[in-house]
Formats: sequence, structure tokens, C-alpha cells
Amino acid sequence: MDEEVLLLGSWGSPFSRRVEMALKLKGIEYRYIEEDLTNKSPSLLKYNPVHKKVPVLVHNGKPVVESLVILEYIDETWKDHPILPKDPYERAHARFWAKFIDEKSSIAGFKACCWGEEKEREKAKEEAFEKLQFLENELKEKRFFGGENIGLVDITGNIIGYWLGVFEEASGVKLLTREKFPKLCNWADEFVSASAIKENLPPRDKLLATLRRRLGGANASK
Repeated sequence: MDEEVLLLGSWGSPFSRRVEMALKLKGIEYRYIEEDLTNKSPSLLKYNPVHKKVPVLVHNGKPVVESLVILEYIDETWKDHPILPKDPYERAHARFWAKFIDEKSSIAGFKACCWGEEKEREKAKEEAFEKLQFLENELKEKRFFGGENIGLVDITGNIIGYWLGVFEEASGVKLLTREKFPKLCNWADEFVSASAIKENLPPRDKLLATLRRRLGGANASK
């Protein structure tokens, strides 16, 4: 039976893009539907009535929501090119760092670039340095967080490997420097150069212009 795989997403969302990266790495054919998040479609409201957010993966009519949940679902459903280790301990370890990126390091980085008064941003900057250092230490001498191959933590880290740099340029705040974080910088260079990743990154100029507009509006409202 033919499988139907749909992805409801948004072009500038790192959470949508990470799902596309996993699908591309595994060679899964899918149909992409761009959502206008200012005017959410009936499909999005139907498939994700709780959060009403992207991404939503719809596999043979059944929706899966939340990007990390979707990534695990993809890995369990399509076995080729695994993005999670087979060993239970290593799988738990990868889940920990993926959650750390989403809930700690990326939030601190974006706060430092964008949110709050200057004093709050300075505090967030110090916190971001601390969180990025944990990731620097975790990389050790590995090419990717997943070892020699791109895995769950790398895909989740797209928000640091690509989006953070755009936020830095839009805001004028610099966090991820080669002086402080040489391993993370090398990892980011390798990660965004991989074909399955590069093909699923939004155009930098377009993303930068969008972020500058949003930051300008945020600053004007203070």
C-alpha cells in the first residue's frame, strides 16, 4: 500500500525544517504544505487542535505533533539511516541533549539576542555562554553529536547551527564565536554543509530580513 506523508510547516521555522531534514536524510517522499500562521488553515486546526502550531506530520491520515516527537516517530517508522542510537543508554543520552537544546541553550541564546531590557539581555548572554559550553564539552572530538553521522541531537541543534547566527546578525549580539566555542563552530560548518541539511535551510537573506522586521517591531514597542 502506498504511504501518504504530509508535512504542515512554515518556511522560517527551525522546528518545521528539522522534520524536513529527517525526512530527507531517510529518503522519505512527502508532500509539504506551507502554513500561514497569521491565518491558520482548517487542516492545521484539525490536525493540531491543542497547540495549533507547526510542524504537523500526517502519516496515512494520522497526525503527529511536536518536532521532537515527530523525529522519534519518523525514526521508529522508517528504519533506514537511523537518527537515534540502538543502545538504550545512548538513546536516552541523545534525548537528554535534544531536550537540553530546545529547553535551555536555544532559549537563552534568543533571549540574549532579542528579548527584554539591556540588563536582562546581558544576564541571558552569560547564561547562553554557559549552555553553549555544555554543548562544546559534549562534542568532545566527535564530528557530529551523533558521532560520524548526523543524528537526533544534530538535527535538533539546527536552531544553533543556523538560526542562532541569523539572530546574532539581526540583533548585533555575538555568542557563538570560534574563540570561545571552536568545536561547536566546526560542527555548525559541517552540519550546514551536509546536502540533506543544506537543501532544507531557509534562504538566509529572507530569514534575516524577517527577523530584523520582528526585532524592530519589538524594540519599537518598548
